[in-house]
Amino acid sequence: MAIQCSLTYSPTPPRFRFNPSHVTQSKTNLKFNLITKPSPLRAFLPSTRKLTPTRTSTFQCLFTGIVEEIGTIKTVGVTSDGGFDLKIQAKTVLDGVNLGDSIAVNGTCLTVTEFDTNVSDFTVGLSPETLRKTSLIELEPSSVVNLERAVTPATRMGGHFVQGHVDGTGEIVSKVPEGDSLWVKVKAGKELLKYIVPKGFIAVDGTSLTVVDVFDDESCFNFMLVAYTQKHVVIPFKKVGQKVNLEVDILGKYVERLLSVGFVDNIKKS
Repeated sequence: MAIQCSLTYSPTPPRFRFNPSHVTQSKTNLKFNLITKPSPLRAFLPSTRKLTPTRTSTFQCLFTGIVEEIGTIKTVGVTSDGGFDLKIQAKTVLDGVNLGDSIAVNGTCLTVTEFDTNVSDFTVGLSPETLRKTSLIELEPSSVVNLERAVTPATRMGGHFVQGHVDGTGEIVSKVPEGDSLWVKVKAGKELLKYIVPKGFIAVDGTSLTVVDVFDDESCFNFMLVAYTQKHVVIPFKKVGQKVNLEVDILGKYVERLLSVGFVDNIKKS
């Protein structure tokens, strides 16, 4: 990241007075302000963006799984510096956005590298590891994605704690309507299925959902989407055979870790 130093000098007499004693002192009364700029490696991207002061948030990359809006992919592709960028059309998540903010895209925590509120879009970068671990590799122009901004201290926790760290992908194996609701069955690897329990939480493409049943013999689980949810998330738009991002409830992994290091045995001994 390039760093510049700017020296601010005001000739107004009341604000600046020369003191000869300062000439012999080792310290100076001049103040330097650090100015940071985005990496010049992204100079090839459109520069029409609104720059606003960077804010500091108490939380870093934490979400609720309550999708704020459905965005549309405008462009995808490899950048000149070897990265991979997504430009997404959106509106709601751009309210108050700053460079460096975290936005969950189909449940994947990504960093805003560019945004333009005039044309309502923003850009996020993807690493090779993100492409390997998530279903974002399947995205193309006009694809729709779930979007959610990271929480703030004032955010209502309407879903559950979602980190935006995708554990793996699942495959939609069936979609069956029942009344105005929709049953969705997803196949997942056994390494993830062990953390999925009936009536437990799971984030599917960043949507906080309640597991209905787990089918160990099929390596599957299912959930139901009510009519309202179907209109506000991307899962109903996906076809059987397509991938979805999965993030299991972090509590299950913590419990497994505690048991593996003998936490229970240590309690019994004490």
